[in-house]
Amino acid sequence: MNHWIIAPVVLPALLAPLIGFVMRHDVPLARTASVAGTLALMAIAVGLFVMSMGDPQVYYLGDWPAPFGIVLVLDRLSALMVLLTTVLAFIVLIHAIATGWDARGWHFHALFQFQLMGIIGAFLTGDIFNLFVFFEILLIASYGLMIHSGGRERMRAGLQYVVINLAGSTLFLFALGVLYASTGTLNMADLAVRMQEVPEGEAALVRVAAMLLMIVFALKAALFPIQFWLPGTYANAPAPVAALFAIMTKVGAYSILRIHTLIFGPGIEATHGLPGTWLFPAAIVTIAIGALGVLGARRLMPLIAFSVLGSMGTLMVAISAFTPVATTAALYYLVHSTFSAAALFLMADLVITRRQSDWLSARPATVQNGLFAALFFAAAIAMAGMPPLSGFLGKLLVLDALRDPGIIGWAWSAVLIGSLVTIVGFARAGSLLFWKSTSIAVDLPPAPDTGEDAPAPSAAEIAARRPVGVAEVAPTMAALAVLGAITIFAGPLTSFLDGTTAQLFDREGYVTSVLKLETEG
Repeated sequence: MNHWIIAPVVLPALLAPLIGFVMRHDVPLARTASVAGTLALMAIAVGLFVMSMGDPQVYYLGDWPAPFGIVLVLDRLSALMVLLTTVLAFIVLIHAIATGWDARGWHFHALFQFQLMGIIGAFLTGDIFNLFVFFEILLIASYGLMIHSGGRERMRAGLQYVVINLAGSTLFLFALGVLYASTGTLNMADLAVRMQEVPEGEAALVRVAAMLLMIVFALKAALFPIQFWLPGTYANAPAPVAALFAIMTKVGAYSILRIHTLIFGPGIEATHGLPGTWLFPAAIVTIAIGALGVLGARRLMPLIAFSVLGSMGTLMVAISAFTPVATTAALYYLVHSTFSAAALFLMADLVITRRQSDWLSARPATVQNGLFAALFFAAAIAMAGMPPLSGFLGKLLVLDALRDPGIIGWAWSAVLIGSLVTIVGFARAGSLLFWKSTSIAVDLPPAPDTGEDAPAPSAAEIAARRPVGVAEVAPTMAALAVLGAITIFAGPLTSFLDGTTAQLFDREGYVTSVLKLETEG
């Protein structure tokens, strides 16, 4: 066994309590440990990404063979998601440190590492019950990060977030109970085998379990009609936390892809056509809600949150087809939407800090207003899907993959009209934020000396006059640079994703790799 597979789960699991109990009152030390740990995670993720180019690799905890023991599975998809998570985490962490967000509470870095543990574990696990366990780790850590630095609105949004996710966790447990009662296993590879042998009399129970699982994963992915938690949560979370949450909804999308293609996918009579009957229309409505939310937003953070919701709708439209071509397009758009959302939230943090408000209204212009406008413009065209950045290519891939007569009209209309409305919403917001700013005496010469003490500048004036440092703006630029890279290297990336999709749909290859000790015996 290759022990590096479990390293990205064990490392943050060990580092988080160390930071939480030993370093919580020493901010510089906690920052050093957190950055070093995240860098190590990113290095491990790169190594795992290279290792994943062959057949799926399996780590058997305690050397117990599947399906009796716990397994972690490394394949091209899980390696891609782990690498995506670690790169995003490093960008967000640097921003949180540079802007001082991490110092507004004692437990930021410990919770941050627990969050990474939950996300990475969800991508690597080969067992549905342990997927539930990692979901719960995500819930606990994300709630702590959500209410970081406090505030009434943040606490209220955090409570709503916890309640809806606890309801999802309850449904998850019900689904696991029904699935185990029907099949006698929760190992994904073993389930893939046993689902083909489910007797007709028990098909109804299996369909109930499959539907419950899809509802839970749709909740994590913020899909209509259970999308309402996302705008309030993302809009009220600290901006760096909201940027990290850009990968959270992708856990739900990943779970739908993994579970459906492997367990409930093609050739399974018990669940034939079940997810596609409602995922597609739900995704269409999600795009509409996201676009209208962007158009009607009166504050910057809700505007970005609704744009994330709309991007999840576009992603789920592609996933709902459950075809190799559409899955490749979905994976490309998944990578793009993660970094475009992160770039918007990080940029918003810089702007809101200096404007002292996220209301979309004319306010005094800030120092380096042109820089902020350029960052906003780049991130906005990426999220809206305008050329030349990767959002345009991602939506083209999605549209090209959805050309079946039964869905082309709805899919193309939703994506194109949603993109147009989103563009209008971002254009309105940008003009209010940067082009209609009222004047402020930032560069005026000093007033003549009258012998009287000048009035002290207000907090808003001090914030507006403070220039942004290199360390503060670098993470936003790094996220935009990633978008540029996946645009320039769209060809090689798409080729890799084609191989990833082929491996994802190769059920027999996955089952053979995970259950090889049993089959060889």
